[in-house]
Parts: sequence; C-alpha cells; structure tokens
Amino acid sequence: MHQILLLGAGRSASTLISYLLSEAKSNNWFVTVADQQLEIAQQKINGHESGKGVSLNVTDESDRKKIIASHDIIISLLPPNLHDLVAGDCLQLKKNLATASYVTRFQQEVQREVKNAGILFLCEMGLDPGIDHMSAMEMIHTLKSEGAQILSFKSATGGLVAPESDNNSWHYKVTWNPRNVVLAGQATSQFLMNRKIHYLPYSRLFLETEKVKVKGLGNFEAYANRDSLSYIEKYELQNVPTIIRQTLRSKGYCKAWNALVQLGLTDDSFQLHASNDMTYSQLTASFLNAGKKSLEEQLAKFLGEKKNSEIMQKVKWLGLLGNNKINIKNATPAQAIQQLIEQKWKMNSDDKDMIVMRHEFIYKKGKKKFIREAVLVMKGEDQIHTAMSKTVGLPIGVAVKNILNKTIRQKGVCIPVHQNIYQPVLKELMNYGVVFTENEKQISA
Repeated sequence: MHQILLLGAGRSASTLISYLLSEAKSNNWFVTVADQQLEIAQQKINGHESGKGVSLNVTDESDRKKIIASHDIIISLLPPNLHDLVAGDCLQLKKNLATASYVTRFQQEVQREVKNAGILFLCEMGLDPGIDHMSAMEMIHTLKSEGAQILSFKSATGGLVAPESDNNSWHYKVTWNPRNVVLAGQATSQFLMNRKIHYLPYSRLFLETEKVKVKGLGNFEAYANRDSLSYIEKYELQNVPTIIRQTLRSKGYCKAWNALVQLGLTDDSFQLHASNDMTYSQLTASFLNAGKKSLEEQLAKFLGEKKNSEIMQKVKWLGLLGNNKINIKNATPAQAIQQLIEQKWKMNSDDKDMIVMRHEFIYKKGKKKFIREAVLVMKGEDQIHTAMSKTVGLPIGVAVKNILNKTIRQKGVCIPVHQNIYQPVLKELMNYGVVFTENEKQISA
C-alpha cells in the first residue's frame, strides 16, 4: 500500500483531498492529512476509511521527520517559506515531493543531490504555476511540430469572482492565500518585449497594465507576473522576441490597488506602533501629512483624485476611513490590510469564483502570420468547492497518481514542462472541466 502524506489542509486542499480519497481504494493508497489544526485535517478527511487527519507542527524537526519517513510521497501545500524544511527532509530520507509553489533557491541548489538520490521534486504543479506551464508547453510543441516560427508568447491567469457573485466595487473576492494577495508583485517583474528586456518595479507594476479581452467575459487588466525571463529556456522559446507572463484582474482593480501601494499599506517590513488599538482611519492617516483638511480630503489630495472618484469609492468601501480597530498586536501594515480584505472580500457560502487563463501565440508559417489563442474559463461550485481549489489541487493529485504508477519517471527537481508529465495530467484534468477553447486567425499575408 502506498502511503501519501499531505502537509497543509487550507483553502486549496479540499479538492485535492477529495480526489486522493476517491482514488485511494482502486490504487491501494492511504492518505494522511497533517495540519497544525487537527480539527481542520479531520474535517477534510470526514471519516473516510482510506485516510486520517493528524496534528503536526511542521517546524518541529523531530515530528516532521518522523511522519515524512513513514510515507512514500509527500505533498506540500504549506506556505512557501516552509517548503524548504520539508524538501530538506525529503532529500535526506529519499522521498518524492510534489508542491504547487515555485522552485526555491534551496531546491535549485540541491538539484544534483535530488537526482542522485533517485527521487523527484515536482514543483509548480498547481494552477499558476502549473496548468499554465502544461497547457502552454502542449501548444508550443504543437506549433513547432507544424513548422511554425513563434514571434510572441503571452500568458495571463486570474483567480477572480464569477459574474453572478460579483457584488462589490473591487470586483474581487479572496479564494486563495490572502497574504499572497496583499504581497503580490513586490519583487520586480522581468519580461521580454520586442527582443528587449524590461524591468517593472513594484511602484509602477499596477499602473503599467495591458488590456486583455476574453470572449463572453469582456475586458480584464493584466499586470506582469514575476520573472518571465527564467521561463525562456524552460519553455524552449529561445530567440522568441516577446515573452511575458501576466496576472489578470477585473477592470479598475489595478489602479485602486496601486493607491494602497503608494500609501505604503502593503508594506510587510516593519511593525506598527500600538497596532492593537489603532483604527483603520488612524492607520491611513499615519501615512499622510497631518493637516486641517478631513482625512478623506487629505487622502484624495495625496492620490490626485476627486473625493467621489472610482478609486476613492473603492478605498472607502474597503474601510480605510472607518473606525474599526485593527486588533492585531505588532501588526505590519500588510497584516492589517490582509485582515481587512479577508473580511470585506470574503466569499459567501453560495458565492462562485472563476478561473480565467489565456495563452496567446503570434507566429509565422512561411510568409503568413497568425494568432492562436487558448482560453480556460472555469467556475467553482460554492465557497468550499472553488475553481481555485480544483485547479490548484487536481494537477498535484493526478501527478502523484502518475508518479506512484511510474508513468512519470523523472528524477531531480522538475516543473511540468515535459511531455510525459503534462500529457497524462492534462488528459485526466479534462474529465474535471479543465478544457481550453482554441481559436486561430490569420493576421497578415
């Protein structure tokens, strides 16, 4: 019997756990879900005969190593800063590891040791990164097999709220780690445009966006996502003039979020004085020059907005001019904002989220130029069974099945850009609604 260990039972784990348990009997698996909160782990298992929920403090080295040693493959849905603790143990104990997170510096440094140990660290196996890699590579390999010369590759993904559940001025609700929502984009983004490398710092990221139109859904905003340059070689796109990976948001979101960035409210580098007793209006005021004008007038002046502008309305709706207390001891500004958006952007029980992913290739065949687009639109069922949970969890689950049955045989530190990884995973994901709609048109003779 294969013993599977899942570390972390948070927002993105529900669908993954359901998948693993549904496949357990036919594949002779037993699934252990470990979380710091025992009750949550046990709730997710829900009494299933092929699983159990246990309590684990992942920072306790002795307990962590003991539980990893007793399992065949480890899945980590822990916060990214904890992955290396698990990865180090998996290397030492020679255990396969799967995560939805980006490859860490430590994992890069031990690539050779992982391969020599005969094990696989399969990273970036969620939605973005994950499904984006696999679907893009399938299209890249198809275009190359058709003799196409790729001129441009753009890929954009967004975890959004479904139109029928969109009832706030930001047109956004939290369906994944809220801390990551607050800290998104704080590293300088890098991409290639017309053969020139571009760097986009955090201070300009949410202002320099691109309009992306999706048929049936309208216009979205796309901002540059992290380091696109590092994927040139991984995607086999050497000598392609334009390569950019992006994040999608609803129209109007980016400029309003930029207001919070400019104020300094997304800063996670220092602690606020007496944050426990501070109100949100006091927090906002502390980032502005004191004056005789009202806080609303001071804020509008700082942002260069009129008092009734769309951006000001969004900021006020969020509660940044309100008198609710932060009630967090030694909070950073980012932690204070995180608490606020968790309250204001909370998914209601019957709300549905929506995943939108779009790939765009411009390429030449002979003297003719074409554009080919592939779009994935997927809606969740409710607050628990979200599209985000499905698209983050299912790829890992399917990959784990293929690792255990030896369809996936890679060793070392990998991401899912290899055909024998993406092909079986994408094929099974179609059964769960992960289906892209493609269209192509000629744009020049």
